[in-house]
Amino acid sequence: MDASDINRSLVSELKAMGFSEAQATQALCSSGNSSIEAAVNWIIDHEKDAYTDEMPMVQVDIIETPTPTFDSEQAKLKAQELRERARKRREEEEKKLEKKREKERIHAGKELLAAKRMTQENETRCFEAQRKTEKEEERRATERICQKLQQDMAERRAKLGSSLNSFTSSKSVKTSEQETKNPLEVEAAALSGNLATKKEVLMECLRSLRRQHKEEDAKVQRAFKTLLVYVRNIVSNPDEGKFRKIRLSNPAFQAKIWIFKEGVQFLELCGFERVERGDFLVLHRDKVDMKILRSAGRVLHSAITNPFFGLLSK
Repeated sequence: MDASDINRSLVSELKAMGFSEAQATQALCSSGNSSIEAAVNWIIDHEKDAYTDEMPMVQVDIIETPTPTFDSEQAKLKAQELRERARKRREEEEKKLEKKREKERIHAGKELLAAKRMTQENETRCFEAQRKTEKEEERRATERICQKLQQDMAERRAKLGSSLNSFTSSKSVKTSEQETKNPLEVEAAALSGNLATKKEVLMECLRSLRRQHKEEDAKVQRAFKTLLVYVRNIVSNPDEGKFRKIRLSNPAFQAKIWIFKEGVQFLELCGFERVERGDFLVLHRDKVDMKILRSAGRVLHSAITNPFFGLLSK
């Protein structure tokens, strides 16, 4: 606006209310020179602004109107009324503004909470997917290991079977006589072959013991450990006769070894023979084969330390 027509009577009324002429003129100029109430509202809204007593730099056309007929007391009351009305209006506007801001804060909080919840859900889904993948990889790895173990055992059984068949075909008459006495004596005869075959025969004997008595694991383990003591004593003291002779009626032997036919067969595979009317198992000094005994010791150690020994084979 290039110019403002300032109503002189309105200026006078504002001055009578206690405002300076500069304040009155600036208020009327800024509020459109429309009314006392509008001017007072503007002054109250800008009461914290820095005022100057200088008149606003505008072109002013003074409009003269009759001088108001109320005295200074009435003017002050009028001013007080207008101030109170302006204050209430401003409080209402501030309340509306505060409500609006509160709604905005609540909305922003809900959006933040929703975003956080979505992030957590995404992280949970990613974790579950990763864990599922890891479990699937573990399952496949376990299957591969089991397949490899079964394949290895099948190869060992095939190797053992071919070795025994070869021995049987070369000495069929003698083998038939031995099979009539004891099924595992054929395996004992096979010990004249290479060391790997001897070890497989000993291991298969222990596997059979474990499979046939898997419900008696504590007794089986005790038998393995007792057999290992026998073997180690002979390896350490091959010339000591007491370690190469076992009384079959010995209570400890009866409780730990005799209850398992495979345990007795294992000793026979190591070279023990029944002598003196069958009351003793004896390993004669000239029959001591350190290679076979050491292989027997290694097989027994594996049977004792491997919790799955003999259980995965069929």
